[in-house]
Order: sequence, then structure tokens, then C-alpha cells
Amino acid sequence: MDANGEGRGPGEDLDVVDHGDGDASHANLRGDMNDFQEIDLLGQSRKLVLAVREMGAGVEEIDLEMGPGEDDPNFGPGNSEGNEPQGLLELTPKQQPRKKKKVVKKWRDEWAETYKWAYVAVHENTPRIFCSICKEYGRKHRRNPYGNEGSRNMQMSALEEHNNSLLHKEALRLQMASKDKGLGLIDRPLYIKGPKALERKNQYFGLNDKTLMSKSAESILEAVIKRDPHEGEFIQAVSEVVHSLEAVLSKNPQFVHVLERLLEPERVIMFRVPWVDDKGEMHVNRGFRVQFNQALGPYKGGLRFHPGVNLSVMKFLGLEQTLKNGVTSLNLGGAMGGSDFEPKGKSDNEMMRFCQSFMEELYRHIGPNQDTPCGDIGVGTREIGYLFGQYRRLTSQYESLLTCKSPPWGGSQLRPEATGYGLVYFAKEVLADLDKDLKGLRCVVSGSGKVAMYALEKLIAFGAIPVSISDSRGCIIDEDGFDFAKLSHLRDIKNHRKSLREYTKTHSRAKYIDDGKPWGVKCDMAFPCASQNELNHSDAMALVNAGCKIVVEGANMPCTTDALEVFRKSKIVYAPGKAANAGGVVISGLEMVQHSGRIQWSADEIDSKLQEVMKEIYLKCKKAANEFGIGLGSPESLVHGANIAAFLRVARAMLEQGCV
Repeated sequence: MDANGEGRGPGEDLDVVDHGDGDASHANLRGDMNDFQEIDLLGQSRKLVLAVREMGAGVEEIDLEMGPGEDDPNFGPGNSEGNEPQGLLELTPKQQPRKKKKVVKKWRDEWAETYKWAYVAVHENTPRIFCSICKEYGRKHRRNPYGNEGSRNMQMSALEEHNNSLLHKEALRLQMASKDKGLGLIDRPLYIKGPKALERKNQYFGLNDKTLMSKSAESILEAVIKRDPHEGEFIQAVSEVVHSLEAVLSKNPQFVHVLERLLEPERVIMFRVPWVDDKGEMHVNRGFRVQFNQALGPYKGGLRFHPGVNLSVMKFLGLEQTLKNGVTSLNLGGAMGGSDFEPKGKSDNEMMRFCQSFMEELYRHIGPNQDTPCGDIGVGTREIGYLFGQYRRLTSQYESLLTCKSPPWGGSQLRPEATGYGLVYFAKEVLADLDKDLKGLRCVVSGSGKVAMYALEKLIAFGAIPVSISDSRGCIIDEDGFDFAKLSHLRDIKNHRKSLREYTKTHSRAKYIDDGKPWGVKCDMAFPCASQNELNHSDAMALVNAGCKIVVEGANMPCTTDALEVFRKSKIVYAPGKAANAGGVVISGLEMVQHSGRIQWSADEIDSKLQEVMKEIYLKCKKAANEFGIGLGSPESLVHGANIAAFLRVARAMLEQGCV
């Protein structure tokens, strides 16, 4: 009984009062205990160790390091959430002017909500608390002469001190700087159930709740995270791929080392891009070209001009492009490049000067049999023209190099339309296997670039009812659906760089939402076509509540990890961008064929070939998933199928070409 006559349960906290001589000479013990238990606890209290850290003049912060150590049965895989480890003492300091507090930090299993920068993993058969930035634990963070490094509080104190270090803060700053409207590595959601020894690590990697990574796949992903901890977008893409390839690696262990090589780009090129604006002021941007993998043929991938471009984004897009090209029948490798340049608001002369300066360095690393870039966000036919003109001037060669050119001087028919059209053709194949048709289906579309606009056009042509479009400032919702006349009006608005709000002036039933997204609108299908990680957990929940049954990606990796988890749990069929938006690279490949033969096919011929290739890609994904036991009934079957089919094609080529 305590002083108020209230009882305490066994294992609850005890108060020990220190009288200033460093020993707990008097204790007010509360709890249901016998004399031997009291003597034992008093003996433990005399062994408490203080780690003192100076915090400023006259102020000290003291962490009490204690705990039974590595053999504590309450710490580790068996300790279920919400159970307080027993045997901890709570010290109440005597109120004296210059006495310091002795504090025991209570350890709880819900540490993840308090210490976002830490995770638990097993090291040498012992659970350890690791730092998410540097991947080290306990004593390795500092010279630690006190106590047992396996102690709960000792490890947390070491991590906390490390968390306040300049090195850790700099790593964290780099990690935060790498985010581009996406989830950071540390803020990744937690989902997994499974053996506790690997559970928290799988949670950190964002795997689903029935998956436990094999040792080989886990080690590959660990190596990527340790090497590039601040590259959140790249790690997100890698984790999806590695997760899909679990079954492949278990049946074909020779591919483990191939995957390790595949996940490291063959070449990364970074350079400065100086240019002069119309006012005569000088500016400097950073240029990139990540030549990811050349096993299937010359590097092929886009150039993106956007302020959000950084090395992490370029590497993730390079990996996606490698697999996207692998899932087609084209003999092309994967690459990606661009700059953190903002093309919006720039005059034609400013764009020309920037593109010429960009090509001044890039031309050294590209060629028709080496690397053949094409357009992407911020790089259209105007920019491709300026880039090609500078390349031709520097090399005196008119080569089949840059694709997405205008048809009059070597471009292909339907190249601007290819990705949007191919997206809808892929969606038709998905629906056909579900005994459904596009006609009459309500569709929400995000973005307002070429992919979104031409997807809208083809959806209207097939009788679907697209009801939304968006840009970085907001979205338009037209419950009546768009038709060809409304689409023409939308194109006119975007061509004159006006706000989408203009649409509501002539269509009063439509509504414009500032900074809004279209995912809460009642729909049957969704086509995210804007940018990576645009659709997060709350957006995914909104889609589920709006009745969405199928999501087809028009952008590269537009859905965050937690959004995909919502789709999986809600049984929403999900088609990944590396398969669904491959129409662009398909027509780029056909453009290269036409240019080499000095011929040009008609729009009808190109459209027919595009439909055939998109159907072939869908069948490849479906077949690969079935071969490894993933039926079409699984909402993730197309994701796994695309990754497996692409990887096997690239991996076999890499094996035959040796360790290069």
C-alpha cells in the first residue's frame, strides 16, 4: 500500500530518494513485494550508472544508464507492444538548489512514434537500436565507457547524443533536401507482421504485411540504403523492385549478384550549365545524365527540365527506364537526364541559350550507338530542336540521336500522343480480362501535360467519361464529363499558359479547386499522370471511398508506398507506369528505325503498331506473374509481373556479357 492507501501492481515503478551521497540510502518502496524482493531492488539501485553531459554554464543533463543488459527477456523480439519492461526504477530527486536530477528514461515498444530516426534490427543474434541515418548502433556512435552497450537506456542515450551531432544533422539535412513532394525515408509507413527479429526492418523498407524478405534480397536493399541513405525516391523504386523479385531470386540464386550490379548505375554525369537571361544576368544550373544500364542496347531515356530534379530523382527514373525498356521488345538500355532548370516563364531566346549550354557538355557523352535522349517534363519539340541543332553544330553530324523531333525533319507521327494513347490501350487490356469495357466508365485524370491531354482524348474516343484534370495550382472537376469541344478549350488554356480556372467561365457547372486534387470524385478508374509521389495515403483512401476499382499509372511512380498499401488492402487493380506508360519509348524506338531508313510511316501505321506493342507488354506482365505464382486476382500482379519480366530480360543479357 502507498501513503494514500492505494495499492500498486507488481512490476510498477518505484520511487527512490537520493540524499546527496550518491547512494540510495533511503527508499520509499511501493508495491506488492516481500522483503527479499525489496532487498534485491535496493541492491540494483546501488549499481545505477550516471552519464553526465555538460549543457552550459551551471546546467547539466544527466541520463541514467541502467537495465539488465543484453540478456533481458523483456527487450527484443518477444516484447509485445504496450507492455512496460519490468524492473525499472524511477528516481525522484531531493529538492535542493544545486542537486541534479537522476532520470531513467522509460522504454516503450512504441519508440517509433517518438524516435522517428531509430529502428530495431538484429545484429549478431541480438536486437539493437539503430540510427536510420548512419545505420550504426550503441557504442559505435561515441566512445562509451559506461555500462553495458546492450542496455536499453545506454543505446538510446548514445543514439540521442548522436542525433544531436553535426554529422547526423548534416545527413538528415541532405535527406530532407532530397525529398520532392514525396515521403522521406524515415517517414516510411509501418505495415509488416512477422518474426520480430526482422519485422521492424521490413517495416522500414515498406513491405506488405504478409511479406518477409529473404536474406539475399534484404542484404541487397540494406546495401543500397546504407550507400545512399538520403536518396528517398531511388530507395522507394528499388524497394518495390526487390520486393517483386523475391520469388525470382529464391528460384534463381545466380541472379542475386546480377541484381546488385543492376541497381548501381553504370555511369553518373553531373555538370554545371551556365546561361544568360534576356536581361543579361548570368545563372547557373546543374545538369545530369545517369546512364543506368546498357545491356540490351544503347542508353535510352528522357531529359527533364524541372526545379525538382536531383540525383535521387534521376537515378530512380533511370532504373524505371531500364525496366520499362526491358519489358518491351526493343533493344534499348536505360538512362535519364535533365536539369533543375525552371522552363516556365522563359522566353524562346532564354530556352535556346540554356539548351545550347546544356548540350555543350552533354554531347560528349551521347551518340546514336551510345546514348539517345528524348523529351520528358519541360522538354518538348521546341527544346529538342534547340538541343539537336547545337549537337549538329558541335559534331557536324546529322544522326538518329534525339527523338521527339518534329515530323518534318525526322520525327515520328504520333510521338506526342504516344504515352497517353498507350496508357489507354493498356487500360483496355486490363478491363478486357475483367470482362469490362471503357465505355461509360467515369475516369479521374491528374496532370495537364501531353500524357494527361492525350489520355483524355483517347478516353473520350472510347466512350469513357473523364471528369477531371489538374496542374500544380489546382484542379478542374466537370461532373458532366469532358468531350472533344471541352478538351479543345482546355488545350487552348494550357497553350496560352492560363489558369485552369478560365475553364469555369464558359462551363458554369464545372468547379475549380485551388491547390486541390481530383481523387475524391466518384469514379471507376484513376489515371495519375502528373509526377512522382503525387498520390499519397489520404488520396488513396479518397479514391477507395469514391468507388475506384482500377488505377493505371501515366506518370513514373506517382503513388507513394503507403498509397499502394491502401490499394492492395482494398483489392484495387493497379497497373504500374513502367508497363502502362511505355508507349512513349515504343514510338521513340520506331522513330529511330524510321530515321535510320530515311522513311516515315503514317499515323495509322504507327497507331496500329502501338496497340500491338501495348497488348504484348500486358501479356508479358501477366505471363511473368503467373509463372511465379501470382494470379491475376492479386491486385499487385501487374506490378510484380512487369518487374519480373523486365528484370529477367536484362539479367540474362548481363549474365551472358560477364561481370562488366
